[in-house]
Amino acid sequence: MKEKLVEKIEDQWESFVNGIGCGIVVQLVSEEIDPVTKTGKRSAETPVRSWLPQASGNPLLAEYVANLTVQSDFGLPGAIIITNPHSKEFYLMEIVIHGFSGGPVIFPSNSWIHSRSDNPQSRILFSNQAYLPSQTPNGLKDLRQEDLICLRGDGQGERKMFERVYDYATYNDLGNPDKGEDLARPNLGGNQKPYPRRCRTGRPPAKSDPTAEGRVEKPHPIYVPRDEAFEEVKQTTFSSGALRALLHNLIPALKAALSRSDKQFECFSDIDQLYKVGVLLQRDEPKATTKLLLPSILSSIMNVGERFLKYEVPSIISRDSFSWLRDNEFARQTLAGVNPVDIERLREFPIISKLDPAVYGPPESAITKECIEHDLNGMSLEEAMENDRLFILDYHDLLLPFVKKINSLKGRKVYASRTIFFRTRFGTLRPIAIELSLPPTASNPPKKRVYTRGHDATSHWIWKLAKAHVCSVDAGVHQLVNHWLRTHACMEPYIIAAHRQLSFMHPIFKLLHPHMRYTMEINALARQSLINGGGIIEACFSPGKYSLELSSAAYKSVWRFDMEALPADLIRRGMAVEDPSMPCGIKLVIEDYPYAADGLLIWSAIQDWVRDYVNHFYTKAEAVTSDTELQDWWDEIKNKGHADKKDEPWWPKLNNQEDLINILTIMIWTASGQHAAVNFGQYPFGGYMPNRPTLMKKLIPQEDEPDYEDFILNPQYTFLSSVPSQLQATQIMAVQDTLSTHSPDEEYLGQLHNSHSHWIKDRQIVNYFETFSAKLVEIEDIIHKRNKNFHLKNRSGAGVPPYELLLPTSGPGVTGRGVPNSISI
Repeated sequence: MKEKLVEKIEDQWESFVNGIGCGIVVQLVSEEIDPVTKTGKRSAETPVRSWLPQASGNPLLAEYVANLTVQSDFGLPGAIIITNPHSKEFYLMEIVIHGFSGGPVIFPSNSWIHSRSDNPQSRILFSNQAYLPSQTPNGLKDLRQEDLICLRGDGQGERKMFERVYDYATYNDLGNPDKGEDLARPNLGGNQKPYPRRCRTGRPPAKSDPTAEGRVEKPHPIYVPRDEAFEEVKQTTFSSGALRALLHNLIPALKAALSRSDKQFECFSDIDQLYKVGVLLQRDEPKATTKLLLPSILSSIMNVGERFLKYEVPSIISRDSFSWLRDNEFARQTLAGVNPVDIERLREFPIISKLDPAVYGPPESAITKECIEHDLNGMSLEEAMENDRLFILDYHDLLLPFVKKINSLKGRKVYASRTIFFRTRFGTLRPIAIELSLPPTASNPPKKRVYTRGHDATSHWIWKLAKAHVCSVDAGVHQLVNHWLRTHACMEPYIIAAHRQLSFMHPIFKLLHPHMRYTMEINALARQSLINGGGIIEACFSPGKYSLELSSAAYKSVWRFDMEALPADLIRRGMAVEDPSMPCGIKLVIEDYPYAADGLLIWSAIQDWVRDYVNHFYTKAEAVTSDTELQDWWDEIKNKGHADKKDEPWWPKLNNQEDLINILTIMIWTASGQHAAVNFGQYPFGGYMPNRPTLMKKLIPQEDEPDYEDFILNPQYTFLSSVPSQLQATQIMAVQDTLSTHSPDEEYLGQLHNSHSHWIKDRQIVNYFETFSAKLVEIEDIIHKRNKNFHLKNRSGAGVPPYELLLPTSGPGVTGRGVPNSISI
């Protein structure tokens, strides 16, 4: 695209003016007070010398020089005020001041410096010396407060893309009522539909609904504070760029190729063709292939007269093409799959629903002793429960209130499911009963059917359909609750509050910063194109237009901050018991529970690192309670960021170092290990659709129904006509592939990118971090050894994929491993 003539003239003139010395202006601010101004001593405002770059070893970077003169009694510089008179912003990595007796003083930035024409206020940068509020040098106190005020904004008007303002809003931007009633969606956030808060954009309301925020449609960006956007030097390699390319280019191409003749898969070999041949794209869709930034989804594109999109073979079938059919693999994935966080130990029988029986019928489950005792290896139900041999995957109460609405949608059928598993003497699980429930209607009572493993052809196929329905429910809960809600959405308020209440100088901000990067941008992109009304998630998952309402229901009934701690969550689900002699103070009920066993290693390493860090800066409890920024941050998280939960009694107190260590460990675990465990296995497990169908289109045929005869004649047809169509499957496979992809520049737990190498001036803290990094290297070795231990049958054996989702490091692409510092995809 050619530049406009006016823009070219402006650029030429700016280069000419700056070339003769009129560039960026900097001013040093001392930590000491000027006795005249009663503020920090300041140097004269000094222009960067001739705004022309010095030679740099990195072609993407340019270095500039300025000479500053200060009085001999100036003291140590603690801040820099920087003014950008140019018409365009620029990205500043850091400023290094030489000439002081203590050596170079480093001012990390990694920030966009706005143009004075956009905002007349100058930017304030602080050195890498960490200070609690009470320790702030007198010369910097006013600047510390001024910078926080700028970041909070005034809550008025529409935010501009160059701004750095962090504020809260409810999720009232998911629908698009101006395009039709069918795209209207309820506001999430408030008493009726509680939800975490998102970043406020201040956009005008929709024309047809003043309570809904107007939409910004792709390819136009949604506002996030400027430094939350991906650095432009990484835009072409970071996963955000890949996801944007996927949503804007590939998905439309798939729709164009398949929508006119969208049909079900005729046989399982049709699915195999996605990996062997690919999807034939329209010839008039060049953007779909020539402008993709996807690092791994395109195994190859063949241009022999036609254009084919070919998918990579997912790991679930790369070792064993038929593993997904087996009961033991179905069960194994509850412990070592992409959603290993919902299984519970069965602790009460009979199973009783907590839903209102006046609305949903009798609360007792249809699963009786007689249903399952024949499959307990000779044990009674009581013996099996007493010996921790029975487990349950229970989505009944979460799903049942939505079943009627979901089943009224075209091409959607869902049950509220419960699945009972028996733990064998080998430590593996075996499914022994599945309950699928439908709510009462005006003409019919509630229906609860229990399916068990069959011994003939008909019952085997019915059992396969029952498992597929469980998988589709599990896939929806995984995506909408355990992935989106518990990691992405719940992290955003922590990030907003940190920027609003914790100064850049605050040691806790410095600790959290690597774990907050890019989450707000990826969440904004998700609101625009993934979880929005009519978006990919609604199109491809069973709950459809009710997807985010289901997520809200889970937030209301299940989510608790204190239970996001891995040990607490395992105890809550009965998957562990308290044991002070064990690491993390708990003992796993199933020793070979790969997610939990590896997760506890990561949790413990994070906790040790956080404990060293916190105790270094807070030597007594009073230092925690008297830290005004810290207390305001925690109060804002509870009262604004998670306002709908503000009165809950389970919020942790913040009265001492241990309280703070627990809070911070939960946040860092959520952003790193927890997100990695539920995200990067999406394509490895879901890339073969029959293993985890994301929706079902038919209920299981019953003997008194017309479809039953068709099922008996062609059960494969019944199965394939029940699962996602070719278009639905290829769309969600493309999304899952991209969400499972690591960028080449991924920053992993225990690692620091070169641009953040000067994050803190404290040798002891650097030593603690190096200890943390070394521990993660040890953990990687432990996990590798576990995966080679054939006694651990949930992660090793013939055709069994090793459990690698919590291996700390990874190469680029879809690897099924790696724990990034933050949620950036």
